[in-house]
Amino acid sequence: MTNRPFDNIILTPADIDLSFSPMRDLHEETYVLGAFNPGMSRLPNGNIILMVRIAEALKNPIVGNEVKALRWDENRGFTIDKYPIDEVDISDPRHLLLKKYLPMEVLALTSLSWILPVELNAEGTQIKNIHYDKIISPKNSSQEYGIEDARISLIDGKYFMTVCTVSSERHATTLYSSEDGLNYRCEGIILDHQNKDMLLFEGCIEGKYYALTRPLGMLYFATNPKSNIAPGPGINMAESLDLLHWKPCDKPFIRQINTGSEMMKLGGGAQPIKTEQGWLVLFHGVEKNKDIGIYRTYWALLNSKDPLQIIHLELNKPLLESKPSLTAHLKENIYINDVVFTTGIVVSDDKYIVASGELDLCVRITHIPKTEFHLSNQH
Repeated sequence: MTNRPFDNIILTPADIDLSFSPMRDLHEETYVLGAFNPGMSRLPNGNIILMVRIAEALKNPIVGNEVKALRWDENRGFTIDKYPIDEVDISDPRHLLLKKYLPMEVLALTSLSWILPVELNAEGTQIKNIHYDKIISPKNSSQEYGIEDARISLIDGKYFMTVCTVSSERHATTLYSSEDGLNYRCEGIILDHQNKDMLLFEGCIEGKYYALTRPLGMLYFATNPKSNIAPGPGINMAESLDLLHWKPCDKPFIRQINTGSEMMKLGGGAQPIKTEQGWLVLFHGVEKNKDIGIYRTYWALLNSKDPLQIIHLELNKPLLESKPSLTAHLKENIYINDVVFTTGIVVSDDKYIVASGELDLCVRITHIPKTEFHLSNQH
């Protein structure tokens, strides 16, 4: 495993003060299951802003023969739903599977997520301020099971943040915008059901905006048996003239390659940023392993004028893997293993500062020299 100049956990569940939680009036004891998967950008003052996903869970979800789930309701606000325990599969710690709907998978969640702005110093090595007054929490029915996994792109001096909004209506991507990186306005849903990991390129390309997308589904078709492409979820591309209305590109983009590693799926990671050599993209690949899989970070370099043209695709050697030594002090809180989920990147002199969620538990900051991407001349 590569040693980096700085590679540390910067934020853990213990750092979060739930007296500021949007669910503080629920009258149920909760805890922070995870503070992770942060969107990342640089503020006008030079500091780094992280928009951190806070997964807040009930401390005692099982009472007698019932299991409880959190939900936001348009009429009642935050509320609790109850299910008979023998009608629910709780083998995955992240959700409840309602058996009566099988074979269709219908879930309730063991936690509800909201977004907390955390300001770091310019190098991302120290927390400067936690902006509890700027929390983003559910406000409409498309967010009844929470707001997850922010990604921030700074485009022409304005901040655009995509989030995954989860509800019984849809599993969609919602856009927020900000002039200062701290105060955000909801622009509404921009990708409909079963789209996650939407990443806006940090700039306009030949008059168009581009974004990486990751459509999901339960049904996939086999590829040509002689092809080196594997079936399953991959990364697609979409284009827009206004950042609000998106057309998927006709051809697929980054797909799983049969490498012998049993790669199950690919998905977007950090927002694509422009370098002198092209667009740098960090994304995640998931290798089959038990129920959740092993999440690692990989990278690609795209043509600066035609982002559908891949200059380099690195799927053999991961850029980042989960690092148990970083989370040894959190062992009592760990509920999954082998997961690093990169969600943000900013430039700093001869390196990149990269933000990731580690084990769906905490925030990891890693300094990666540009020489690792052969981009040492980029400023």
